[in-house]
Formats: sequence, structure tokens, C-alpha cells
Amino acid sequence: MSNTSQTLSGKVALVTGASSGIGEAVALALSAAGAKVAAGARRLDRLATVAERAEGEVLPLELDVSDQPSVRAAVAATVERFGRLDVLVNNAGVMLNGLIEGADTTEWERMVGTNLLGTMYATHAALPHLLESKGTVVQLSSTSGRIANAGAGVYAATKFGVNAFSESLRQEVTTRGVRVVVVEPGFTSTELIDHISDQGSRAMAAQLATQMRTLQPADIAAAVLYAVGQPAHVAVNEILIRPTDQS
Repeated sequence: MSNTSQTLSGKVALVTGASSGIGEAVALALSAAGAKVAAGARRLDRLATVAERAEGEVLPLELDVSDQPSVRAAVAATVERFGRLDVLVNNAGVMLNGLIEGADTTEWERMVGTNLLGTMYATHAALPHLLESKGTVVQLSSTSGRIANAGAGVYAATKFGVNAFSESLRQEVTTRGVRVVVVEPGFTSTELIDHISDQGSRAMAAQLATQMRTLQPADIAAAVLYAVGQPAHVAVNEILIRPTDQS
């Protein structure tokens, strides 16, 4: 970890969805590795706890990625406080699984607005600063960005979208020194399941969790650190990480 610590010393990262789960773990890991971290989420009270636990300086920011002015304000506040931006981690997301037939389409809007548009908005706002610093964009996608299953059609559509957007972005900016990293976690122990309103989908997810040794947020944070800590000429573009027990 010492090499990573040296690499990230003096670097500045903005992490979305940082109040719990993977986002919280990534924010703490980046801080422990020497980076200054802006931690954004809607739950500002939870971010205060993250800041207290961090080893380094953490700036809590109230952030709703589905709201463009909120995203632009968070990026501006990060640069104003720390003077630069080197790493953007687009982690904020919701998983409201359920069948397409009879679905509550307002849940579709939430998923598209947060998972897909939110990632796009944050990338757009941060990109001028990342081009200046020759920084890194980390996109938290999912195994659902590769394989769509019944009951997760819209969630998968947002993650397929994140993957497509990220590959286009990579081709656009890689020769200008900006690296794009897509991290695709499998079944991870987070609050995402708790957000599912469809009882059948929620029960199925809970049952799956009992049948395997699920990934922990820290496992994903370690993968993010690995990618971000590489030398500038090395771009780890994609990391697929699943529980060993997940077939």
C-alpha cells in the first residue's frame, strides 16, 4: 500500500454516493492512501461520520447527482477547497429491481436519472479539471452492465449505458492523458437491496445473499485503489469483480 500512498499524496478525489456502501469505502480508502477527498451524497449527516472516520482531509458535500446544478456546485466546491481535481469516482446509484410488466415507471426515472444521467452530469462537470490534471474517471458499473436478467431490465439498461458512455469517453480523452476505469462488481453487501420496493425482487436478492460469500465494499475499494494508483502510462480500463461463489 505504500506505493499507492505515495502515488495519491497531493491528489484530490471527488466520490459520489459516499455516505454508505461502496462509495463510503472508496472515500475512506482514497483518504488512507493520501488523497484529499470530497465526499458527496444526499445524506449530509452520514457524510459527517465518514469525514470523522477518514485518515485524511475529507470535505462533505450535499450532492444529488440527478440534479445538474447540484453536480456543478459540488465540482466547483471541490476545486475551490483543494485547488484541483484528479479523480472522479461515479458511484451514486439505485437498484429498484422488478418486472417490466406492471412496473412503477417513476422508479425507472429514478434509476436512469441517478445511475446513468447522474454519471454523465458528474463526468461533464469534472472533465475540464480532469483534462487539466490528466486525471482518472472511475465508473462504478455492475455485472448487470454485461448480462441482463429478468427482473432487472431497467437497472441493467442503465449500467449497459454507463459502459457505453465510458468507452466513448475513453476514446475521446485517453490520448490527452485522462484514464477511464469501469469497475463492475457482482453481488456486494450494500444498502442497494433495501431500496427495492418490489417484494418479490427484494426477497430474491435477500435469498441470494444467504447463498454466497458476498463481496464487501472494501473489496471494491481495493480494486479502485489498484486502478487509480497505477503509473500515468498504465490505464486499467475495466475490472470485473465477482464473489467466487457467484455463478
